[in-house]
Amino acid sequence: MTVRIYDTASRRVRDFVPLHEGRVGIYVCGLTVQSEPHVGHIRSGVNFDVLRRWFASRGYEVTYIRNITDIDDKILIKSAEERRTWWAHAYLHERHLAWAYDVLGCLPPTYEPRATGHVPEMVELMGELVERGHAYVAEDGSGDVYFDVQSWPAYGELSGQRVDDMEPATDADPRGKRDPRDFALWKGHKPDEPETASWPTPWGRGRPGWHLECSAMAGKYLGAEFDIHGGGIDLQFPHHENEIAQSKAAGRPFARYWMHNAWITTSGEKMSKSLGNSLLLPAVVQRVRPIELRFYLVSAHYRSHAEFSFEALDEAAVSFQRIEGYVERATEVTGGVPSEFTATCADFEEAMDDDLGTPAAVAAIHDVVHEGNKLLADGDSPALRGNLASVRAMLDVLGVDPLADNWRRASGAEGSGLRFALDSLVGALLRQREEARGSRDFATADAVRDQLHAAGIEVEDTPSGPRWSV
Repeated sequence: MTVRIYDTASRRVRDFVPLHEGRVGIYVCGLTVQSEPHVGHIRSGVNFDVLRRWFASRGYEVTYIRNITDIDDKILIKSAEERRTWWAHAYLHERHLAWAYDVLGCLPPTYEPRATGHVPEMVELMGELVERGHAYVAEDGSGDVYFDVQSWPAYGELSGQRVDDMEPATDADPRGKRDPRDFALWKGHKPDEPETASWPTPWGRGRPGWHLECSAMAGKYLGAEFDIHGGGIDLQFPHHENEIAQSKAAGRPFARYWMHNAWITTSGEKMSKSLGNSLLLPAVVQRVRPIELRFYLVSAHYRSHAEFSFEALDEAAVSFQRIEGYVERATEVTGGVPSEFTATCADFEEAMDDDLGTPAAVAAIHDVVHEGNKLLADGDSPALRGNLASVRAMLDVLGVDPLADNWRRASGAEGSGLRFALDSLVGALLRQREEARGSRDFATADAVRDQLHAAGIEVEDTPSGPRWSV
């Protein structure tokens, strides 16, 4: 079946036809590293990581670019407030972001370019736009360079707006503009800004505008035309709208498909630091394991707004634990399955091919796990091995296979000491329980089990002995 995705530009689900057979180029707008990321920020990275994994499972060679915006107004303002150099401030939060992506199991991008490393490409793109009459240098001597919105009749094609109906941004600096809706390609250096936050151009020293950065970096790594451009729905306008305009005005076809993930909301509002409702990742993964948070994020369709609550998060964690429990039991019985097993199931494939339908895909996994639990009663068998292989292959596409190396490494690095201590303590109590049962002292055996249950430890009796889990 052909992979089908919802293309924001055409406002419909389309069959995916790659620019180059067997290859997919994806560019995802990363974050501006102004502060520590919250759960809402990371949703985009997780959603597009699933897209990348699905294409790879379908046999495509994927080039996946996710950029870092490491220079902009907010970085300069916040670094000054914290009395830290702007580049040190950006790098600190870039490391926070890298940790967040890693802790939630996102594969490293093929390339992760920083905006500050691609100024020559930006200057080149600006020069093309000025030469073609689509950009101009402000006449006030500021060194600003603007895109002339009225020069591009197709402006508004992504968001479906008409230029005449648009209002200028309330926080936009109107200096030097011919039209208040024109947007900055380049911002001339200001006396109160660090000299290090500026680069030379034919029009004076300055720094890039946000929109220019992404067009230049996408072109650098994926070429003038590529397959998919992704990001959060809040970037559709003006950021992605401006990217399309400046790229096409320079003669570059740019992205063939546009994909946007929806927000995570709290109390019906977009999760953001400005609203004071953000939930930083380190705090959330103290409540649930990172793999459970990722399962929660991928269980919702990427185009659906997800209302965040700890109750919903806890329910998702319990749901995932049922799947994880089956994988652990089946692996113990069968000894595991070879890594080359990649078969999923028809319902899962149909769901994923239909615009990355992860809710239906998760339901398909639960159905296969249900059948697997029935097979467990008969012990090791080819059917059980096939079932386990299918479950793990599907979980791997979603990035939540509990036996994948990244999750096992995280468990070992962060919890090996705790697990060893628990193994010793719980093991001693379980031996005491087994001795009591052997002596038919069921009151003592039940008391031990109740003691463990009160401590949050569940005990399951299996043919190979008792198994415990937190």
